[in-house]
Amino acid sequence: MSVNLARLISSYKSIFIKTAISFIAVSLAILLILRTLLHSPITLDLDTIIFEVKEGSTLNSVSDELQKDGIFAYPKIFAAYARIQGVDRLIQPGEYEITESTSPSSLLGKMISGELFQHRITLVEGWTIDQVLETLWSDDAIIQEIETKDPKSLADLLSLEVASAEGMLFPDTYFFTKGATDISIVRRAYINLQGMLRSAWEDRLGGLPYDSSYEALTMASIIEKESSTTSEKGYISSVFINRIERGMRLQSDPTVIYGMGEEYDGVITRDALMQETAFNTYRIEGLPPSPIALPGLESLKASLNPLESNYLYFVSQGDGSHYFSESLKEHNDAVDRFRENNDLKSN
Repeated sequence: MSVNLARLISSYKSIFIKTAISFIAVSLAILLILRTLLHSPITLDLDTIIFEVKEGSTLNSVSDELQKDGIFAYPKIFAAYARIQGVDRLIQPGEYEITESTSPSSLLGKMISGELFQHRITLVEGWTIDQVLETLWSDDAIIQEIETKDPKSLADLLSLEVASAEGMLFPDTYFFTKGATDISIVRRAYINLQGMLRSAWEDRLGGLPYDSSYEALTMASIIEKESSTTSEKGYISSVFINRIERGMRLQSDPTVIYGMGEEYDGVITRDALMQETAFNTYRIEGLPPSPIALPGLESLKASLNPLESNYLYFVSQGDGSHYFSESLKEHNDAVDRFRENNDLKSN
């Protein structure tokens, strides 16, 4: 082999090696850039974005939507990554939460596993069925299937063993995905209530004037509407139970208000107290026929575990608390002391 040929071969080898090194370096740089793009957190203008993959969407359409929404500017890279991973046909429809820590690769992982965004809705202690349904129907993520707010009709719809659905839902925060129905959430709240009521009924004191857990639930709803102060609920329960045991009427203003329905304008008149309704405990003996609101767990416990007392009366002190009395004279004196409070409520 001539010297010139050897030099030429050596020169080509050097060029080839340099080219190969350059190609590898460029490839590694590209891979590093792609890895950074795919695995770095997405830059957001907001703390959280909810991205929806619509039913029937393809990988390409999802990638394009991510670009359109300003979430990931490289749709072809996102699509290629999904295909390389072999998951391009596994993306599930629904809503996905994107936070400051979400990367395109982790977002793809959510879409594959179906880790859908969870909406939440809170049913508040003391609410009525009317308020529950209005809240459910005002949420755009919930599909309305219930067509009535009438507690009796809703009881039929839910196949309840009682005549009214009032008070039959447990107040709590419920999570759901977009497209959940109002009746599915109501059923969950009903099942939740049954569990809470069953447990409270099993732990009840003996000798209570209830023939069933439903009557205890009704009492709990009255306690719930009378006071939101947990420390008082046991005493309020004792007042009502003491009255029942002495043959006295409950005379609870919230039951009067519930019986008035839409006629109530914020004031209970003397005529309202004398009005004959199934819920006016100034006119009926014992408990009303159904609960008047959603009782919370503390009210349930109070109805079944009243504190021991000889109290027969209580009056609002105007600060959210109540003054309890054993005699009518003591009660009337307390009413006189607190009469200046415009929010006075006495029993």
